[in-house]
Amino acid sequence: MKNILYLFLLISQVFFAQSSFEKGNALYQKGQYQEAVQVYEDIIKENKQQSAELYFNLANSYYKLNKVAPSIYNYEKALVLKPNDPETLNNLKFAKKLTIDEIKEVPKVGFAKLIQNFTGIFDYNQWAKISVAIAFLFLLSFIGYYFSQLTLTKRIYFVGMFVLLVALVLSVSAGMSEKNHFDNDRPAIVFAELSEVRSEPQKAGAAVILLHEGAKVYVMETVGKWKKIELTDGQEGWIDASTIKEVK
Repeated sequence: MKNILYLFLLISQVFFAQSSFEKGNALYQKGQYQEAVQVYEDIIKENKQQSAELYFNLANSYYKLNKVAPSIYNYEKALVLKPNDPETLNNLKFAKKLTIDEIKEVPKVGFAKLIQNFTGIFDYNQWAKISVAIAFLFLLSFIGYYFSQLTLTKRIYFVGMFVLLVALVLSVSAGMSEKNHFDNDRPAIVFAELSEVRSEPQKAGAAVILLHEGAKVYVMETVGKWKKIELTDGQEGWIDASTIKEVK
């Protein structure tokens, strides 16, 4: 009985969230962006629903209202759930043009860049699916090798097994690397109009950088009400935790 009641409540929440989502979309189409924002935020707050489409539409609504930090923040949230989505990346690029800070991104070079480019082709969930598919093909090749009567066919299956084994190791390693990167990557968006990044976790610390609304940083450490951050250009410092909002 409890399971049936739980299932009923779950279905009701999904139905409510979907109808509210459509209501928010209708408001957006009418140009009522503030009202659309309220509907989308209520879905997240009341139903704790997370979907790339929801955060994407919420980000679009904030962008229409010229609210820099919330729009960038929600585009980033959408990319966490749907990495490398071209439409989200494109809109995020436009939203970043509204920011004041011009922080260059220092790319990795050499072998580290090659590895990152390879593992970054897919997210860790996609790598996991690829690994399962390769493992299945490896099993089929093993069966073919085991039951084959011809020497030439056995050699072909053996070579195929070797190639698939290498591919399996690479896909599993890439998936583990992406999962590790996802778990350790802590992006955050500056929400304060102006925030000072200091040399140490206290107000007495010297201000080393000034950041404005919408700037993206990466959280490295937390000490009390301060967070140690790193910018995309490699600069580091301490910022008041209340001035930023972590994406994950």
